[in-house]
Amino acid sequence: MVQGTPGLEWAEHPWVCWLSPEQTAGKQKPYMYTQGQAVLNRSFFPCFDTPSVKFTYSATVKVPEGFTAVMSATSWEKQKDNTFVFKMSQPIPSYLIALVVGDIVSADVGPRSRVWAEPCLIEAAKKEYDGVIEEFLVVGEKLFGPYVWGRYDILFMPPSFPFGGMENPCLTFVTPCLLAGDRSLVDVIIHEISHSWFGNLVTNATWGEFWLNEGFTMYAQRRISTEVYGLPYTCLEAATGRALLRQHMDATGEDHPLNKLRVVIEPGVNPDDTYNETPYEKGYCFVSYLAHLVGNQSKFDAFLQAYVNRFKFQSITADDTLGFFLEYFPELKEKGVDSIPGFEFDRWLNTPGWPPYLPDLSPGQQLMRPAEELAELWAAHSLNMEAIEAVDIMGWRTYQLVYFLDQVLQKSPLPEGNVKRLSKMYPKISKAQNAELRLRWCQIVLKNNLEAEYSKVKDFLHSQGKQKYTLPLYRAMWGGSEATRALAMETFSATAPQLHVNVQNYVKKILGLAAAEA
Repeated sequence: MVQGTPGLEWAEHPWVCWLSPEQTAGKQKPYMYTQGQAVLNRSFFPCFDTPSVKFTYSATVKVPEGFTAVMSATSWEKQKDNTFVFKMSQPIPSYLIALVVGDIVSADVGPRSRVWAEPCLIEAAKKEYDGVIEEFLVVGEKLFGPYVWGRYDILFMPPSFPFGGMENPCLTFVTPCLLAGDRSLVDVIIHEISHSWFGNLVTNATWGEFWLNEGFTMYAQRRISTEVYGLPYTCLEAATGRALLRQHMDATGEDHPLNKLRVVIEPGVNPDDTYNETPYEKGYCFVSYLAHLVGNQSKFDAFLQAYVNRFKFQSITADDTLGFFLEYFPELKEKGVDSIPGFEFDRWLNTPGWPPYLPDLSPGQQLMRPAEELAELWAAHSLNMEAIEAVDIMGWRTYQLVYFLDQVLQKSPLPEGNVKRLSKMYPKISKAQNAELRLRWCQIVLKNNLEAEYSKVKDFLHSQGKQKYTLPLYRAMWGGSEATRALAMETFSATAPQLHVNVQNYVKKILGLAAAEA
């Protein structure tokens, strides 16, 4: 039986989330969801809340009329009295059990995939993802072996969902920000699909070795992306990831203990408090280094298949992974590749700091260079319109446009009038529904005090509550002029009720409201 009150104090139940109607897309009915990673499902049901323990489960959920329940399960059926029965027939760790109850409907988008969403979003979801998921799954199976979970469904969460995605098996939760209207963000789902093999099937035994989930998933994501979109595009995407790692390490200091791949999590510390870019991007670099040692992509792909097959449905440590790598490639073990000075496996795991090996991303230059050169042209005091008009951005995919906008933002504020002209010239950017482009465009608008387009900042913050998009914009507004500070206060007072409580609290801190209330 699911019971609860919207607005329940979440300190008691941190990730059994009860949303009021205004926090949903339809704004008519309440909504409830759980978020288990890392150690939050203990607030949902009694469990060994550790990734080292895997189990199957079944659940019976009775919900009020007019609501539907869905879970991360391999089978489900609706019985009388609006009761739903679920079974997960494969062993999974506790953090991957998830439940949603809301006014939700579904539509098929492939032979083993459907999208779930509130009724007002279902058409957009179907249009965006029809046929897309199967293409990614087929490539994933070719590279890493069979997809064992049966279905791969996607649930588009309410706009207040603060994350990009959560890879619950059979039912990935994602932000509605992925509904760009032109399929320009569909490749974001490749990361969650890659978790079907790395994370969900082969799982880190402890949160201190989270890189086993995320580093391998980043590598798998970029392998699939290379097969589908080509190497230059993948290298460009990986370069944006490397820039995030650089930013993170500059902010924390390279020697910070959390910048190791093997992190010591003391008793009583919430693993979520250790979360950062390191397990993702430094982990990706370590997996890339292992591929570099092998020196042959198809041999390394075969190793990844063997690795998944050897450890499927198990929770493992880095020692298990690296031991298997050396066992699989005895010639590398003989050469002592685990102890090459400066690249020792032990150093990778236990020394904080920048990765000792970086994969070659130079194929991405053919996409980066035109974006850099175009940004230079727009930053000039006297605009060379002939050179600008000679660059056709209509064929550029999302990450190339993102890279261009990041360059423009770095050069901002631009000379007077340039951003206004840029806006007029590229409606593909300034009027985009793609959330990654909207975030950057709003940041550029604020940095250049383009008051005529402040309404776009307000509209974007009204349309979603994802933490990754919301907090940078409030920081930019609060760090700007009196007008942008007023815009921040006005927007927050209007949108606060639709935001997740954690995001509300983060924004209050930025705006100095937390201290005032206390």
